[in-house]
Amino acid sequence: MNFEPNYPSILLSWIALIGGLILLTAGGEFLVSGAAKLAKRLGMSSMLIGLTIVAFGTSMPELFVGLIALFQDHPDILTGNVIGSNIANIGLILGICALITPLPVRFRSVSRELYIVLAATIILFLAAWYGIFPRFLGFIFFIYLLFYTVQSFRRGLKTDNRLKANNNGVATAAAPHLSVIIAVTSLGLACLPLGSNFFIKGAIDLARHLGVSELVIGLTLAAVGTSLPELASCLAAIRQRQTEILAGNIIGSNLFNLLMVLGFCGLLMPFPISSTLLTRDIPVMFSFSVVLLAILAVQQGLNRLHGFILLASYIGYLYILR
Repeated sequence: MNFEPNYPSILLSWIALIGGLILLTAGGEFLVSGAAKLAKRLGMSSMLIGLTIVAFGTSMPELFVGLIALFQDHPDILTGNVIGSNIANIGLILGICALITPLPVRFRSVSRELYIVLAATIILFLAAWYGIFPRFLGFIFFIYLLFYTVQSFRRGLKTDNRLKANNNGVATAAAPHLSVIIAVTSLGLACLPLGSNFFIKGAIDLARHLGVSELVIGLTLAAVGTSLPELASCLAAIRQRQTEILAGNIIGSNLFNLLMVLGFCGLLMPFPISSTLLTRDIPVMFSFSVVLLAILAVQQGLNRLHGFILLASYIGYLYILR
């Protein structure tokens, strides 16, 4: 039996992985851009966009990767991608952004989302204890996500109406034509499933070639790859000095990853949860969320020291995955 590595096959796996990642990133960017323009055209506030529209858009790569992994019978990539993305969002992306510039954030503006993320993480821990994510839990997650989104829009629209009443006569920037917005959004939606197929195939083949488990691939390559839209939107928020939108996007994205990705996939089909997640990765995700909550509650933002600690902790987490 020949155990020598098949280099052409490994090269094709890397090409599929990187090509899928490019399509996922482009799809996420187009979707977020189109959704944000649509929201602006409808008169929504930037905070509402960050916590809902942008968070939803930047979680679409995780959703499509999760769905493809689910139906191709690779549940470890599904769960690893969601949990790894949530860890990367706080440790890697918020860490990098806080190192670039201090991030003042009012705790009150994101506290509800943080508490929901922590509650969903505890429920996921209990599901992992039994080794399966059941359909009824997927239903609960998804229904609560719909409830959260409706409530967020109601609160946001009330705020917007007050702002409009205070800004009568002030001109607003013209939004692109509706057909352009729909075209951009549709292009993003078309890129996501295609990119997901390439990415999953490349990731699985590479894991087999290198002898790495699918769970580790999901927690690292897939997680960081599908978190690139969050990184792009956060860097844009730094350039525009919208630090609350940045934090809202990261926390909102973590919320959508748990409730939308796991919820919708679990609603379609129950899936097993690796016991490794129970003892290592879910506690790490929970710890990052608790630390972020404590920092924002006490400091009302993140400084460069916090960024260094978060990034160093994330690198330490990657080290224990070896």
